[in-house]
Amino acid sequence: MDGWTKAGKVKGRITEAGALEVRVSGLTTQTKYYKPLLREFFRKDFQRLRPGHGDYHVHIVMEYTGDAPWMDLDNLAKALLDSVNGNAFVDDHQVSRLLVERRVGDREGIWMKVEAAD
Repeated sequence: MDGWTKAGKVKGRITEAGALEVRVSGLTTQTKYYKPLLREFFRKDFQRLRPGHGDYHVHIVMEYTGDAPWMDLDNLAKALLDSVNGNAFVDDHQVSRLLVERRVGDREGIWMKVEAAD
């Protein structure tokens, strides 16, 4: 099941297992850039979500090429979690497990997966 919805630099989908996957192409060290970008995506282009209750697991990967950018992963995580408040879950206090990592990739960007905890 592909099912990606794409708008500009952002694309998202709901997997067969019911998880939300989001990809943002390109990187910036300005983590505040991601929050409005993703909020707009969910508001205009990806309205298939209803915020859920309960606990969630979130996995965020920042992929880069060349030298690792000077970016605080905790600030990146906060901006991304804030962007899915009211979309994937009601509030980011529902995140019971959070994994944020930085790794070399084929292209620069952000990948995030949000899934309900079992």
